Amino acid sequence: MHSPVKVCSSFVVWMGINTFLFVWFYLFYDLGDQFFYTRHLLGSALAWARAPAAVLNFNCLLILLPVCRNLLSLFRGSFMCCGRTMRKQLDKNLSFHKLVAYMIALMTAVHMIAHLLNVEWYNNSRQGVYDTLSTALSNLEDTDNTTYLNPIRTTDLIPTYFAFTTIAGLTGVIITLALILIITSSMEVIRRSYFEVFWYTHHLFIIFFAGLVFHGAGRIVRSQQKTDPPHNTTFCKDHPEDWGRIPECPIPQFAGGFPQTWMWVIGPMVLYLCERLLRFIRYMQTVRYRKIVMRPSKVLELQLVKNGFKMEVGQYVFINCPAISQLEWHPFTMTSAPEEDFFSIHIRSAGDWTDKLIDIMQKLPEGAQGPKMGVDGPFGTASEDVFDYEVSMLVGAGIGVTPFASILKSIWYKFKESNPKLRTRKIYFYWLCRETHAFEWFADLLQVLEKEMEERGMGDFLTYKLYLTGWDQVHADHVKVRFDQDTDVVTGLKQKTHYGRPIWDKEFEQVRKENPTSVVGTFLCGPEALAKVLEKKCAKYSDVDPRKTKFYFNKENF
Repeated sequence: MHSPVKVCSSFVVWMGINTFLFVWFYLFYDLGDQFFYTRHLLGSALAWARAPAAVLNFNCLLILLPVCRNLLSLFRGSFMCCGRTMRKQLDKNLSFHKLVAYMIALMTAVHMIAHLLNVEWYNNSRQGVYDTLSTALSNLEDTDNTTYLNPIRTTDLIPTYFAFTTIAGLTGVIITLALILIITSSMEVIRRSYFEVFWYTHHLFIIFFAGLVFHGAGRIVRSQQKTDPPHNTTFCKDHPEDWGRIPECPIPQFAGGFPQTWMWVIGPMVLYLCERLLRFIRYMQTVRYRKIVMRPSKVLELQLVKNGFKMEVGQYVFINCPAISQLEWHPFTMTSAPEEDFFSIHIRSAGDWTDKLIDIMQKLPEGAQGPKMGVDGPFGTASEDVFDYEVSMLVGAGIGVTPFASILKSIWYKFKESNPKLRTRKIYFYWLCRETHAFEWFADLLQVLEKEMEERGMGDFLTYKLYLTGWDQVHADHVKVRFDQDTDVVTGLKQKTHYGRPIWDKEFEQVRKENPTSVVGTFLCGPEALAKVLEKKCAKYSDVDPRKTKFYFNKENF
């Protein structure tokens, strides 16, 4: 119940700023006296072009910040003393990045349509299609002081030619094309099936921002300047034939506004440049292979060593393998514990890049070092907060179990060292898998933990349930024959594997019953559909009374 309110409040603040900027600049251009003559040529399309531009400036300022991973990790560490609420907002960085992108796309569409209308009306005014005043305004000559209002200077111009021969038009076309490619290649189906397409087209943001900085340099939208004597608009608009002939009506002078977009985006661009520089420095640092292991279900385990590398539970790193691609970086959650003198990742076959890496590692001679590997990180995630809760529910789906491997290993080390700082007194662990082989590499860790807890008389500390969501008749027959054995047929653990999916209402009800006054952290590394289910269950089973059970939902995002 707590988390959705906070997410909503962040959204409201962002949306409120967008709304304020839109309304403020709309009224500024729709009511400002200095734009009286400009509005006569363009009508309300002037305000409809400029208001979205202000919103675009604000969102282009924001769009790079959520992907400055080192900056977010720095903030996340700084907010450790400020409670979990602020850190939870930082964990939603990619959701916010997408939200800002959607706003940029929407405002770009409005801005572009309004300016297409503006070009048409500018052109019609220049050809004398409209009234006398429009023609007079369009005929103002381009003197040394550039006093013209209508940027279209000839009567035989093709509007398309104008779009490709002016700074504003050309950069506008480039920006729009880059944005279309970036957004279309970011769709879930493309990102998951053709990650390389997503990765390379996303780097068109460099062209997008370069075009953005120069877009306003053409100063197409112009406002009336003060003259001495002043130009009396109220009287002079009806007497354009007298402009420059009587004192009340000196020839009106116009100037384009100073370009402002660069001032909005220069800060985030510098921050992002520093981010990429830090990534390059980390890339150049030597990474050694401690161990390379091929696990069942085509899962590759890499144990790596890097000088000065320090991690926390549940964190992730970005991996680059130049032998496959110089530019591609892929995120992987670490499966090792902070107490170990190496860090490990488990990589599942899930696309061209992972398939190539697994193929390279399989062909290596026994004991040989693998190809050069660049490592950027570690970076914080929601799972870092697992030890802040008295009770934790850990839910992993498939390879999504990786952050919890790190957590469970760390717990084992803490028990081994009798760490007094360990606040957690109960962990519920759920792992959902489609095939039996996927359990194998993780079952060893659970067996060690199971034995350790029993020896210490803490068998109730860890409750784990493994769910097999896919099986065939051969497997079912195998299970029936060995059903009465003490250990599970699939994992060899004392806890038997469940078949099908968890009944989450039953699980949450049990956790609430066993922990009537606890704050329970629910952590998921898995698909979005499951995230929606668990978030609703957290809200449903949280008690209104603050002294009773409360569930807080946390999801891995990278």
